[in-house]
Amino acid sequence: MRIRNKGVQSVGHVTVNGAIAIGRRVYWSKTGGTDDRVDRWLGMADARVSVGARELCCRATLGGLSFEEAADTLWRLGQIRVGKERLRQTAEQTGRRVLEAQRTGDLLPAWDAAGGALTMGCDGVMVPVVTTAEKQKRRANRRGRRKVRHSGWPRHRGSDQGFKEFKVAAFYDRKRDRYHVVGTAGDHEVLGRLMRREAGRLKIGEALTKVAVTDGAEWIHRQVETRLPMVDAHILDYYHLKQHVGEAAGVCFGEGQPASEAWRKRLTTALYDEGAGGLLLAIHETWRSVRSRRKREVLRKLEQYVSKRAAMLDYPTFVQRGFDVGSGPTESACKTLTLRLKGHGRRWDRPNAEAVMALEALRQSGLWPTYWDRERNLVT
Repeated sequence: MRIRNKGVQSVGHVTVNGAIAIGRRVYWSKTGGTDDRVDRWLGMADARVSVGARELCCRATLGGLSFEEAADTLWRLGQIRVGKERLRQTAEQTGRRVLEAQRTGDLLPAWDAAGGALTMGCDGVMVPVVTTAEKQKRRANRRGRRKVRHSGWPRHRGSDQGFKEFKVAAFYDRKRDRYHVVGTAGDHEVLGRLMRREAGRLKIGEALTKVAVTDGAEWIHRQVETRLPMVDAHILDYYHLKQHVGEAAGVCFGEGQPASEAWRKRLTTALYDEGAGGLLLAIHETWRSVRSRRKREVLRKLEQYVSKRAAMLDYPTFVQRGFDVGSGPTESACKTLTLRLKGHGRRWDRPNAEAVMALEALRQSGLWPTYWDRERNLVT
């Protein structure tokens, strides 16, 4: 086996106490590759940043701070001096490692629903992304400048639009004290497969009760029906229905008027007492009592909305069985998972946005200590 001495390499690495220059002799062979035992022992074989520093860098990026603000926070609180670009790269690379560990099954949920109750929901949320035109403009501005060696980080194509809908799925128990959330930059089919995978890992088949609570979007209903046919019920989120009823009440009886509020309460009472049938009857009675074309059209659309989702509105049974009828945890997951991605002037490559979103999902799912303990064990 031919072994080539690649010479002494000296590089700067970010550690818990700052940057340290490390010199070591590196060997390489065609069959064995690079001998990086020293790097592995230091925990920097593939990231050039120690595990402890990577964890702190990633934790600093959670929330709504910019990378520049997060880098300043690291320096002031932990005396870790790292540039905003290195911080961004570290967070994105770690997020990709999290996604890969989940894909291969090396990082499983922190809990399961065997013998208990499982509620799930999913939704879409808009995220600002870099368009192809913006990328072309950036590359054009770089022409004529001094060439800089490529860092080795992956390059991605731009998007056709400035915003793309990311998908989020949330799983939680009846007490809402255990969560498991995942997100993807893929389409509804990708989310459907992701939901199926994570539901299986949460042992949905062994749960005593399992329900889905969503906003009733057709793509969501299709994925739940196809990927999770074992759920006991697919429930329309009460607050989304209440919003539709409230909009119709405002048109028919005046926004904020006592008659509007009384009508809305009458319909929701009928829903809880009689389900979809009672709600449809109340809507139809109102339709017959009005003459305005606009009011009749609003009531007709509300009637269609309810009729199409009648099976999701059996609230008397749902409440009697103790099922959750609100999708608050899913709405919350959509906000927290994409908080870091939004803000003035922020634009993302979709794969990098998905990776950063994975870090927040890791924390929300109670897997943060598990993942970093795993990373430390890999280098010992």
